[in-house]
Formats: sequence, C-alpha cells, structure tokens
Amino acid sequence: MESKQKCYVYILRCADGTYYTGWTNDPDRRLAAHNAGKGAKYTRSRLPVERVYCEACGSKGEALSREIQIKNLSRQEKEALIQTRGGKNDC
Repeated sequence: MESKQKCYVYILRCADGTYYTGWTNDPDRRLAAHNAGKGAKYTRSRLPVERVYCEACGSKGEALSREIQIKNLSRQEKEALIQTRGGKNDC
C-alpha cells in the first residue's frame, strides 16, 4: 500500500547550466544531499546545484509520473515551466 506522505518533484539547475529533475519526500534534505555530492550521479560532477522548481504531489506514484513528464520536456519547455511559477514553489 502506498504511503500518504506528501512527495515533491523538483528541478535543479546545475553549475554547468543543465537541469536535473527528481522526486523526494523531503526537499530540503534532498537538496543538501545533492550539494554534498551524495545525490544523483548526474549532479555530483555539476556542483553546486540550486533548486529552481518544486511541485507538491499527492503520493509517490503521482510524483514519479510527474517526474517522467517533466524529464520528457525540452529545455525550453522546462524553462517555461520554471518561469510560470514565478519563483514560487511548493517546497
């Protein structure tokens, strides 16, 4: 049975200007892990990273589905998504 704990999808901007998308149930802890080099392999060589987007989801399943949707967006579409939030995030 899936937990009812709130989950989040986030986008990080890496030091090289690329974007990384992931999900978590603790956005601040996960950001700290990425910046400590203990996050995803992709971000380890692109530090530091900053969170530029965060969206609350109702469940882990929803977060995973949304993560896939965002990962399939073009860079331009990701930037538009980040801009539409106007710097306001759910985290």
